[in-house]
Amino acid sequence: MKYPPLKALAVFETVARLNSFSQAATELHVSQSAVSHQIRMLEDYLGETLFNRQGRYLLLTDEGRSYYEGIAPALAQIQRATEQLQGHENMQVRLAMFSSFAVRWLIPRLPSLQRQHPQLDLSLEMMNEAPVLSDRVADCFITLDNAQRGFTTELIYSERLFAICSKTFWQRMQDEQPQFDWASQTELLDPGVLAGYPLLSIHSIYGQRGEDWRRWYAAAGAQLPDNARLHHFSHMLLALEAARHHQGIALTNDYMHDVDDDGDLMMLPFHSLHTSDSFYLAYKTSRQYEPGIRLLSQWLVQQAKASGLRD
Repeated sequence: MKYPPLKALAVFETVARLNSFSQAATELHVSQSAVSHQIRMLEDYLGETLFNRQGRYLLLTDEGRSYYEGIAPALAQIQRATEQLQGHENMQVRLAMFSSFAVRWLIPRLPSLQRQHPQLDLSLEMMNEAPVLSDRVADCFITLDNAQRGFTTELIYSERLFAICSKTFWQRMQDEQPQFDWASQTELLDPGVLAGYPLLSIHSIYGQRGEDWRRWYAAAGAQLPDNARLHHFSHMLLALEAARHHQGIALTNDYMHDVDDDGDLMMLPFHSLHTSDSFYLAYKTSRQYEPGIRLLSQWLVQQAKASGLRD
């Protein structure tokens, strides 16, 4: 069996991961010209161009990207096997996730992780969109995708939307409509009591203005009133702040708002809308027994259960 130049493979993996010849040279403690020489040697061996340079930018070619995705896991596995044999297990884990999930749910819980597993070195990569499942991006992912080939997934949360407003706004609603049994703890209120009140709509949930409230009403067998007063926001964080400042009623979910840990906002006694989104922890099946990934996975599932995100 004939192997490609192994030193050049390691150099190629570093350049592709860092997307930079100069940064690769720094990490490998060699000159930039030595890095360039190794890449040229590998390209000559393969008969393919692996990188394109466009001004100051370095881009993998399609062939280069395909080759990287093929050899990077193998090189990582060699490194991990060597560390395990030497008794130096790698506890560094990169976790990519949605920014809102990280800021509102994970980061407040990180002190618990540090207390339980001080040996775990966690790095967060926060994304505005669903992260691409690739070792180039991270080792683990919080994602909506549970069907990626070669990945193991653990359920973290199945999303529901519920109505919320400030306690001051809630008291105002009760004062203005004393005919309703607001204090009942056994029955949910009819959505009709919201008629005339501002509804804070987040169009990023369904990608359409007002669609969140339309679906919320439909879940109760009702229609969004034609004269509904919708105030539009691009993100749930903005709508929650508007609700906090008594500007109306918003829809939120369990990871964006902890009903037991917010003295200003309260969950209203209405039905919940279960969306089709579920959040999963994903990692390469071939890496499931790595100690860092195993510890992070166990801790995340434990926290999800403890906080009520999942059973």
